[in-house]
Amino acid sequence: MLITRRSVIVGGIAVAGAASTVPVNKLVPTSSQGIGPFYPVIRPADEDADLTRVRGAAGEAAGTPINVVGRVLDSRGNPIGGARMELWQANAVGRYAHPGDVRDDAAIDPNFQGYALVTTDRDGQFKFRTIKPGAYKIPGDMRTPHIHLDVRGRAERLITQLYFPGEALNATDLILKTASPRESVIATAIDRLSGDPGALAYRWDVVLGIG
Repeated sequence: MLITRRSVIVGGIAVAGAASTVPVNKLVPTSSQGIGPFYPVIRPADEDADLTRVRGAAGEAAGTPINVVGRVLDSRGNPIGGARMELWQANAVGRYAHPGDVRDDAAIDPNFQGYALVTTDRDGQFKFRTIKPGAYKIPGDMRTPHIHLDVRGRAERLITQLYFPGEALNATDLILKTASPRESVIATAIDRLSGDPGALAYRWDVVLGIG
């Protein structure tokens, strides 16, 4: 007997029309997070995946360099190739290159790009190099180090934030407390990349519910 997708084996006999009871293990979607007040008003001319250098400038961004690698997946674990990822963040002293960030206790770093536009490859993989962002004050709270992301898959858009493991402020950050599940927005520290031993490295996969 020809066994179709709507057939299952019962006692060695193919039973047409029976529904499969084999569970499908689904990944938990990454938690959404607010876009925040500092989404770039004016995007920099340089949008590549290395935020530690600005095209045409001789210097390098101040701070601890890091690499972030990962994949964008759907809830079944299928890679999403061609996903578009915008990311933006504060510099090493917690300052955004944004007209709304008017603090005078932290300076803008002219050698820090602060924004990137990254596209996943056909296997859903991405990589970017940046500096670890600094913490900063907001009314009534301190923001723990984080990176903002706007991820657009084939049929879904996710605005979220990436956090770092082991940060003391993770326990009190009011925005991080809204994440569910919390673990979905915290990266994992990994061994430094062989081609870039001077930078710390983290892994973080983004899971879209639909893809």
